[in-house]
Formats: sequence, C-alpha cells, structure tokens
Amino acid sequence: MGLKGFERRLENLVEGVFARVFRSSLRPIELGRRLAREMDLNRSIDLKGRPLAPNAFTVRLSQPDLQRFAEIGDSLTRELCDAAREHGRDQGYSFMGPVSVDLVLDPGLREGEFQIDARLRQGPGGVGAGSVLLPNNERIVLGDRVISIGRLPECDVTLSDANVSRRHAEIRPEGDTFVLVDLGSTNGSRVNGVRVSRRELVDGDEISCGNSRLTFQAS
Repeated sequence: MGLKGFERRLENLVEGVFARVFRSSLRPIELGRRLAREMDLNRSIDLKGRPLAPNAFTVRLSQPDLQRFAEIGDSLTRELCDAAREHGRDQGYSFMGPVSVDLVLDPGLREGEFQIDARLRQGPGGVGAGSVLLPNNERIVLGDRVISIGRLPECDVTLSDANVSRRHAEIRPEGDTFVLVDLGSTNGSRVNGVRVSRRELVDGDEISCGNSRLTFQAS
C-alpha cells in the first residue's frame, strides 16, 4: 500500500516542469522499492519482541543522477520518508526514531546505479519514533521535547478553533512512547472519541481538541 501510494504521488510530481528530470534511466520508484527491501532485509527484534526496522537511510547516487534529483530533492526525500513509514505500518515494524533519508554523491557509481545504506538511529533523548498529522496534512515530527497544542501563537501546534483552549493539551515523550496530557481545557481532549486527561498514544490514534482532529503515527 505504501509503495503504491508513493508511486501515485511520484506520477504527479514528475508532471510539467519536472518531467525532464526523469528521462534518466534511474526512476524514483526504484529508490522506493529498494528502500522497502532494505527495511525487510535489515529488520530485527527489539526488547519488547516487536519487529524493528531501520529508520535512517543514505541514498548514494552518481553525479548525473544526483544533479537531476537535486531539482526536486526536498519533495523526493519527503516522499521516500512517507513510503518508509507506510511500509513500516503495513508490516507492523517499529522504529527507534524519526525516519530520515539523505541523498549523497558516490563518485564510484555510474549513471543509473545507486546504493542505499540502511541503519537504526535512535531519536533525540532516546525517545522512539512518532509524528502528528495536522488537519492541513502538515506533519509534526515528535522528539525529546514537549509539544504544546492550543490557540496561542506560541504553541507548537496552533489551532484556529474557538472550541480549543489557549493552552489545550501537550504531547510528552515518556521512554520510547508519547503521552497526550490535557491541560484542563474547557472542552476537553479526546482520543478516538473518548475524553481523557492523560493517555499513552498508539499508532493511528485520533486526537480531538475542540473540533480539530489530529492523527498520531508511531512510525
């Protein structure tokens, strides 16, 4: 599912001004497929018995291919990260930290050749992987600091919602997990429709603050 979505998004990405970039013999979907394969080949088991997959990827490219991809580098690495997260979710993998992809030059490679180095990399402060998908589809990557949610501009997640309190809730790292804590908001915080004062989050949980809905993704 993840790679099919990746391929569909890449079809849109290569339209128009980017079309000439992909006349190379190397196509982005090949990177996505190899990345998923590296996750499968290099998975292990964590202390809780969960399948643990690499989360840090270095894509080594030839000079011509790196130059072609540079024009859409940010979009490409973002899509590759999403493809890794979705593949990990489909396979039930856990990650030690946020997913990252770097495109680098390897002078020893010829045009059309590439290599992917996959490794486990712990998140800052030893916390696990996690992110929050906002209503506008922006993604906030979680780390070792507390993320505040509310109406105030200084909140990490600012929601323009009259039913959201000025300082509504926080997402706090605890060990290798994340916890939603309501800050005594007027209308309360909910996880999957249930009002909570404090709740450990699991992959796919829907967080409701006022009329705004966010999605927690453990991968």
